[in-house]
Amino acid sequence: MSGIINVIHPSVGPADKKEILRYAGVRGTTDDKTEELLNECLLLVDGKFKYALCYKRFSITPTESGFDLGFATVKSELVKKRLEGCSEIILFAATVGIETDRLIARYSSVSPARAHMIQAIGAERIEALCDTFENILNVDGIDICPRFSAGYGDIPIKLQKDIFKALDCPKNIGLTLNESLLMSPTKSVTAIIGIKRGSK
Repeated sequence: MSGIINVIHPSVGPADKKEILRYAGVRGTTDDKTEELLNECLLLVDGKFKYALCYKRFSITPTESGFDLGFATVKSELVKKRLEGCSEIILFAATVGIETDRLIARYSSVSPARAHMIQAIGAERIEALCDTFENILNVDGIDICPRFSAGYGDIPIKLQKDIFKALDCPKNIGLTLNESLLMSPTKSVTAIIGIKRGSK
Protein backbone atom coordinates (compact mmCIF):
# COMPACT_ATOMS: atom_id res chain seq x y z
CA MET A 1 0.00 0.00 0.00
CA SER A 2 2.89 2.38 0.79
CA GLY A 3 3.72 4.79 -2.01
CA ILE A 4 0.63 3.93 -4.02
CA ILE A 5 -2.52 6.04 -4.32
CA ASN A 6 -5.45 3.63 -4.18
CA VAL A 7 -8.84 4.62 -5.59
CA ILE A 8 -11.99 2.76 -4.53
CA HIS A 9 -15.75 3.12 -5.03
CA PRO A 10 -17.17 1.26 -2.03
CA SER A 11 -20.75 0.21 -1.52
CA VAL A 12 -22.28 2.18 1.34
CA GLY A 13 -25.20 0.93 3.40
CA PRO A 14 -28.66 2.50 3.54
CA ALA A 15 -29.21 5.97 4.93
CA ASP A 16 -29.63 6.31 8.69
CA LYS A 17 -32.74 8.46 9.16
CA LYS A 18 -31.95 9.19 12.78
CA GLU A 19 -28.50 10.54 11.84
CA ILE A 20 -29.95 12.60 9.00
CA LEU A 21 -32.44 14.23 11.37
CA ARG A 22 -29.61 14.94 13.81
CA TYR A 23 -27.67 16.71 11.06
CA ALA A 24 -30.85 18.59 10.18
CA GLY A 25 -31.10 19.83 13.77
CA VAL A 26 -34.28 17.91 14.55
CA ARG A 27 -34.55 17.03 18.23
CA GLY A 28 -37.01 14.79 20.03
CA THR A 29 -39.98 13.11 18.44
CA THR A 30 -40.36 13.58 14.68
CA ASP A 31 -43.73 14.83 13.49
CA ASP A 32 -45.48 13.53 10.38
CA LYS A 33 -44.58 16.61 8.34
CA THR A 34 -40.86 16.21 9.02
CA GLU A 35 -40.99 12.49 8.32
CA GLU A 36 -42.77 13.18 5.04
CA LEU A 37 -40.15 15.78 4.07
CA LEU A 38 -37.33 13.37 4.88
CA ASN A 39 -38.85 10.56 2.82
CA GLU A 40 -39.49 12.92 -0.09
CA CYS A 41 -35.89 14.14 -0.05
CA LEU A 42 -34.54 10.59 0.16
CA LEU A 43 -36.44 9.88 -3.06
CA LEU A 44 -34.97 13.02 -4.64
CA VAL A 45 -31.40 11.90 -3.94
CA ASP A 46 -31.95 8.24 -4.77
CA GLY A 47 -29.26 7.11 -7.20
CA LYS A 48 -27.51 10.50 -7.11
CA PHE A 49 -24.54 9.59 -4.94
CA LYS A 50 -21.24 8.64 -6.59
CA TYR A 51 -19.13 7.31 -3.75
CA ALA A 52 -15.40 7.70 -4.41
CA LEU A 53 -12.36 7.57 -2.15
CA CYS A 54 -8.59 7.70 -2.66
CA TYR A 55 -5.96 6.95 -0.05
CA LYS A 56 -2.25 6.46 0.52
CA ARG A 57 -0.18 5.04 3.36
CA PHE A 58 2.75 6.99 4.84
CA SER A 59 5.40 6.32 7.47
CA ILE A 60 5.52 9.05 10.12
CA THR A 61 8.11 10.33 12.58
CA PRO A 62 7.97 12.87 15.42
CA THR A 63 10.24 15.91 15.08
CA GLU A 64 11.47 18.52 17.55
CA SER A 65 8.89 21.01 16.36
CA GLY A 66 6.02 18.74 15.38
CA PHE A 67 5.35 15.66 13.28
CA ASP A 68 6.59 14.54 9.89
CA LEU A 69 3.52 12.93 8.33
CA GLY A 70 5.35 11.70 5.25
CA PHE A 71 3.63 14.20 2.96
CA ALA A 72 3.98 17.32 5.15
CA THR A 73 5.36 18.47 8.50
CA VAL A 74 2.83 19.85 10.96
CA LYS A 75 2.99 21.53 14.36
CA SER A 76 0.01 20.32 16.39
CA GLU A 77 -0.47 19.02 19.91
CA LEU A 78 -3.65 17.31 18.74
CA VAL A 79 -1.76 15.42 16.03
CA LYS A 80 0.79 14.28 18.60
CA LYS A 81 -1.99 13.05 20.86
CA ARG A 82 -3.98 11.34 18.10
CA LEU A 83 -0.92 9.60 16.62
CA GLU A 84 0.59 8.42 19.89
CA GLY A 85 1.64 4.80 19.43
CA CYS A 86 1.42 5.01 15.64
CA SER A 87 4.23 4.52 13.11
CA GLU A 88 2.14 5.06 9.98
CA ILE A 89 -0.94 6.86 8.74
CA ILE A 90 -3.49 6.45 6.04
CA LEU A 91 -4.28 9.73 4.32
CA PHE A 92 -7.58 9.75 2.47
CA ALA A 93 -10.05 11.91 0.59
CA ALA A 94 -13.68 10.96 0.02
CA THR A 95 -16.67 12.42 -1.80
CA VAL A 96 -20.26 11.51 -2.59
CA GLY A 97 -20.26 13.51 -5.83
CA ILE A 98 -21.64 16.79 -7.15
CA GLU A 99 -25.33 15.92 -7.54
CA THR A 100 -26.14 16.80 -3.92
CA ASP A 101 -24.75 20.30 -4.46
CA ARG A 102 -26.86 20.69 -7.60
CA LEU A 103 -30.04 19.64 -5.80
CA ILE A 104 -29.32 22.00 -2.90
CA ALA A 105 -28.77 24.86 -5.34
CA ARG A 106 -31.99 23.99 -7.19
CA TYR A 107 -34.15 23.99 -4.07
CA SER A 108 -32.44 26.71 -1.98
CA SER A 109 -34.70 29.47 -3.31
CA VAL A 110 -37.90 27.56 -4.07
CA SER A 111 -37.92 25.20 -1.09
CA PRO A 112 -35.41 25.98 1.68
CA ALA A 113 -36.80 23.11 3.78
CA ARG A 114 -35.95 20.60 1.04
CA ALA A 115 -32.51 22.16 0.54
CA HIS A 116 -31.83 21.92 4.27
CA MET A 117 -32.88 18.28 4.44
CA ILE A 118 -30.80 17.38 1.38
CA GLN A 119 -27.82 19.06 3.09
CA ALA A 120 -28.39 16.79 6.07
CA ILE A 121 -28.68 13.70 3.88
CA GLY A 122 -25.41 14.60 2.16
CA ALA A 123 -23.69 15.06 5.52
CA GLU A 124 -24.88 11.64 6.70
CA ARG A 125 -23.83 10.00 3.43
CA ILE A 126 -20.24 11.33 3.45
CA GLU A 127 -19.80 10.26 7.07
CA ALA A 128 -21.22 6.84 6.20
CA LEU A 129 -18.67 6.59 3.38
CA CYS A 130 -15.82 7.39 5.79
CA ASP A 131 -17.15 4.84 8.30
CA THR A 132 -17.37 2.24 5.54
CA PHE A 133 -13.72 2.85 4.66
CA GLU A 134 -12.68 2.40 8.29
CA ASN A 135 -14.64 -0.85 8.40
CA ILE A 136 -12.77 -2.04 5.29
CA LEU A 137 -9.46 -1.31 7.02
CA ASN A 138 -10.56 -3.17 10.15
CA VAL A 139 -11.59 -6.20 8.11
CA ASP A 140 -8.14 -6.13 6.49
CA GLY A 141 -6.62 -6.43 9.97
CA ILE A 142 -5.28 -2.88 10.20
CA ASP A 143 -5.45 -1.55 13.77
CA ILE A 144 -6.50 2.09 13.38
CA CYS A 145 -7.08 5.20 15.48
CA PRO A 146 -10.04 7.58 15.05
CA ARG A 147 -9.76 9.80 11.98
CA PHE A 148 -9.14 13.54 12.16
CA SER A 149 -9.03 16.34 9.61
CA ALA A 150 -7.22 19.56 8.75
CA GLY A 151 -8.83 22.54 10.49
CA TYR A 152 -9.83 20.48 13.52
CA GLY A 153 -8.48 21.79 16.83
CA ASP A 154 -4.97 23.19 16.33
CA ILE A 155 -4.40 21.37 13.03
CA PRO A 156 -3.84 24.07 10.38
CA ILE A 157 -6.47 24.18 7.63
CA LYS A 158 -3.71 24.99 5.12
CA LEU A 159 -2.66 21.34 5.44
CA GLN A 160 -5.44 20.77 2.90
CA LYS A 161 -3.12 21.97 0.14
CA ASP A 162 -0.57 19.30 1.02
CA ILE A 163 -3.27 16.65 1.23
CA PHE A 164 -4.64 17.49 -2.22
CA LYS A 165 -1.13 17.45 -3.67
CA ALA A 166 -0.25 14.13 -2.02
CA LEU A 167 -3.43 12.39 -3.21
CA ASP A 168 -3.94 14.23 -6.52
CA CYS A 169 -7.62 14.50 -5.61
CA PRO A 170 -8.81 16.25 -8.80
CA LYS A 171 -7.38 13.51 -11.00
CA ASN A 172 -8.32 10.55 -8.82
CA ILE A 173 -11.81 11.38 -7.53
CA GLY A 174 -12.77 14.71 -9.13
CA LEU A 175 -12.40 16.61 -5.84
CA THR A 176 -11.06 20.17 -6.06
CA LEU A 177 -9.88 22.83 -3.62
CA ASN A 178 -10.30 26.56 -4.21
CA GLU A 179 -8.17 29.45 -2.96
CA SER A 180 -10.35 29.74 0.15
CA LEU A 181 -9.59 26.06 0.90
CA LEU A 182 -13.19 25.04 0.26
CA MET A 183 -13.77 21.68 -1.39
CA SER A 184 -16.02 20.91 -4.34
CA PRO A 185 -18.16 18.83 -4.21
CA THR A 186 -18.96 20.18 -0.75
CA LYS A 187 -20.04 16.82 0.64
CA SER A 188 -16.46 15.62 0.82
CA VAL A 189 -13.90 14.85 3.51
CA THR A 190 -10.14 14.63 3.78
CA ALA A 191 -8.74 12.93 6.85
CA ILE A 192 -5.83 11.16 8.51
CA ILE A 193 -6.09 7.78 10.23
CA GLY A 194 -3.29 6.60 12.51
CA ILE A 195 -2.10 3.00 12.18
CA LYS A 196 -0.95 1.53 15.47
CA ARG A 197 2.50 -0.01 15.72
CA GLY A 198 2.55 -3.72 15.02
CA SER A 199 -0.44 -3.50 12.67
CA LYS A 200 0.03 -5.24 9.35
